[in-house]
Amino acid sequence: MIPSSFSYQRAGSVEEALDLASEHGDDAKFLAGGHSLLPLMKLRLAAPEVIIDLGGLHDLSYVNDEGPYVAIGALTRHHDVEHSEVLAWQVPLLAYAAGQVGDPQIRHRGTIGGSVVHADPASDLPAVLLALDATLVARGAGGTREIPIGEFFQGLFETVLEPDELLTEIRVPKPASGAWSFQKFTQRARTATWPWSTWAARRCARPRWRPPWPAAPRLPTRPPTPPRAPAPPTTSAPPRPTVSTWPGSWSPGP
Repeated sequence: MIPSSFSYQRAGSVEEALDLASEHGDDAKFLAGGHSLLPLMKLRLAAPEVIIDLGGLHDLSYVNDEGPYVAIGALTRHHDVEHSEVLAWQVPLLAYAAGQVGDPQIRHRGTIGGSVVHADPASDLPAVLLALDATLVARGAGGTREIPIGEFFQGLFETVLEPDELLTEIRVPKPASGAWSFQKFTQRARTATWPWSTWAARRCARPRWRPPWPAAPRLPTRPPTPPRAPAPPTTSAPPRPTVSTWPGSWSPGP
């Protein structure tokens, strides 16, 4: 299918990208890897009049150890997240999950920031970042602000970002414990396997399990945003998550 007509602008810096976004407002969309926006445009589910290409902003592609947290540039490719030595050592859950995104072509073009801003509740990385209590850094005409990821998602494909704001960095606290789990559930169509829901969990320093967030405790219903499931009470010996002990009403459905 062919998208509706649009004009193309390639930003040479973050400042230029923000100026273009302020100029065109709701009519503009940022383009990072393109694996989320372009399919929507081809289906006419998104019809921006102006595309602002961020592909040249190489200063937003990095993984840095900042002491208590790891800073990841919003335009860091999934492949680079997967193979980052810093993340493999400090936040292996995120490195592993990045390697489960799509296929090699998607992982070499798609970006972690684009995946988060797309706000698909079935996506892999929003699930993991919720489990890790990440903080998102956005920059706009009014300056820079930090957004806890639990407050970032507002609805299906909707976030708290303003039209003239750009996600620039993701800050992931270093977990105090190394125990974690990542599970993806898919359903097979005629020609492809589509992600249906993704669960991520990590074990906290205090001995308790943090349950998986991005799928609702009840299946097969999928919520419009990646929710955070309620944590069970703190105990001296954390129970292993099972169908019978999981918080809420868990059911595999008919």
